[in-house]
Amino acid sequence: MSRIGPTFAALKAQNRKALIPFITAGDPGKGMTVPLMHMLVEAGVDIIELGVPFSDPMADGPVIQRASERALANRIGLRDVLAMTAEFRKLNTSTPVVLMGYANPIERMGYETFAEAASAAGVDGVLTVDIPPEESAGVADLFKAHGLDPIFLLSPTTPESRIEQVAAVAGGFIYYVSLKGVTGSANLDTDEVAQKLAMVRKHCSLPVGVGFGIRDAATAEAVARIADAVVVGSRIVGEIESAAEGTCLERVKHLVEELRRGVDAGSR
Repeated sequence: MSRIGPTFAALKAQNRKALIPFITAGDPGKGMTVPLMHMLVEAGVDIIELGVPFSDPMADGPVIQRASERALANRIGLRDVLAMTAEFRKLNTSTPVVLMGYANPIERMGYETFAEAASAAGVDGVLTVDIPPEESAGVADLFKAHGLDPIFLLSPTTPESRIEQVAAVAGGFIYYVSLKGVTGSANLDTDEVAQKLAMVRKHCSLPVGVGFGIRDAATAEAVARIADAVVVGSRIVGEIESAAEGTCLERVKHLVEELRRGVDAGSR
């Protein structure tokens, strides 16, 4: 059974919102991913979004593209990502882990093989950017059968009919992309986001996380006031990229603790 639903239920009982960081598996090095995951939990995150490196990450901006390139240069593939999750689970059995990536690596492994392996490794949800809801029913059912929540993206341009399609197959939470464009974009308009979330919630009872454009405690606080979860990717990956050797964990921890304070302020 996925840990995502119980995590959101526990947060709601405490009047708190979730903080969901994104990191790319294998960046900056293969041996850093599991320590980073544990450090993120220590810094106060609720769910970890773990990126599967891919050579053509079409939804990602330059910061996360470079992270994928570094991870691929470190020869990190999907099986390595699953092994990292299994290693993380040796010490942490409670924090949900969501794999974020693209269909090609999963198709190459085979959906059934992947679902079995992901479940065994302790994965809770899968967000495949390039599997649209129209083509996802069989995949979503397969994932659910193995205790994996199929997570989908919605955006400012998503029509109401498509929101209904996503609501019919999604699990775990809905990921709302707050901006038009790729990850790392700027100019977040929380009033506009709030209007769209109202439409999403008309059709879906799942929690809604908002990502793209969240860079500091102030933007995290603003989003936490209107969403169930705050998702931060490019800002964290950029910190990893710019950290001097030996300083990565401490720098990311400092940033995530700052984001946690912002999310908590927005939850009140």
